[in-house]
Amino acid sequence: MHSQGKAYIALIFICIVWGTTYLAIRVGVLAYPPFLFAGTRQFIAGIILGISALAINKNKDLSRRNILRQMLVGFLMLSIGNGFVTYGEKYVSSGLAALICGMMPLFSVIINLVSSKKEHLNAAIVAGLLLGFCGVGLIFKNNIADLANKAYLGGICCVFVASFSWAVGSAINKKHKSPVNPIFNSALQLFFGGLFMLIASPVLDGAYTFPLWQPQALMSLIYLITFGSVLAYAAYMYAFSALPVGIATIYAYINPLVAVILGYLILKEPLTIYTAFSFLAIFAGVYLVNRGYKKQHSDNAKNIKDNALVVGVPIES
Repeated sequence: MHSQGKAYIALIFICIVWGTTYLAIRVGVLAYPPFLFAGTRQFIAGIILGISALAINKNKDLSRRNILRQMLVGFLMLSIGNGFVTYGEKYVSSGLAALICGMMPLFSVIINLVSSKKEHLNAAIVAGLLLGFCGVGLIFKNNIADLANKAYLGGICCVFVASFSWAVGSAINKKHKSPVNPIFNSALQLFFGGLFMLIASPVLDGAYTFPLWQPQALMSLIYLITFGSVLAYAAYMYAFSALPVGIATIYAYINPLVAVILGYLILKEPLTIYTAFSFLAIFAGVYLVNRGYKKQHSDNAKNIKDNALVVGVPIES
């Protein structure tokens, strides 16, 4: 099968599986300390994925530069990105966390606009950003009073920080991707991201007072390690390296819908008309931003081609 075809299969897998992880995280953090739970998940997943990657491909880049880069990406995407979402879900519903994380592509575009002089706003991007943030505002239509609860507000803020940090980590990973065994690099990110959370857990989680044997929470941990981390994270890195950013991040459209529906059906989380409007607004906002971003790049490519033709520079086909 063509590599791009495999990348699309990986993307479909991510769209479904990562939508279910919000539910599994919610079940886990109701029983275990969040950073201990998330750190254990990613640390074990990193070891499993690393052994599997080396069994398939012995090549590996263990240079100081590559290891430091994978540590940074792991810290941003997993220690902060996944860790803060896990902590946030201790206080907010899985569906709400997923809707906020649906903003990730918007944060990615904002980062690109700020970090690159070649990027600029256009009408579609502005409209998409405004619509997306309005969608987030609709989430709280029926929960304004809850914002006075410091724990709930802290959980919301953590999920926002997590989403932004994931976008930053994704941008760094995309810009400095290593061609040497990318699956092993993903394993390094999981390993270090989990290790940092385990180190920080005694400080951030506080004293541990919980029974270890809790079947539902342990099952959610096993599911998250196997599907949410080992398989889905490897699939994400593969899809992200083989597909354009606008397509690779399309999972952000699907994950919140899967998470909201599962949260409603299994955990009986509230589902109102405002939840539906919020999802549609965020969905439309991300679509408009991606459309505006693609148009901008298309216009830039056309201008480069036109200028090259004027000065007699050949264009590679």
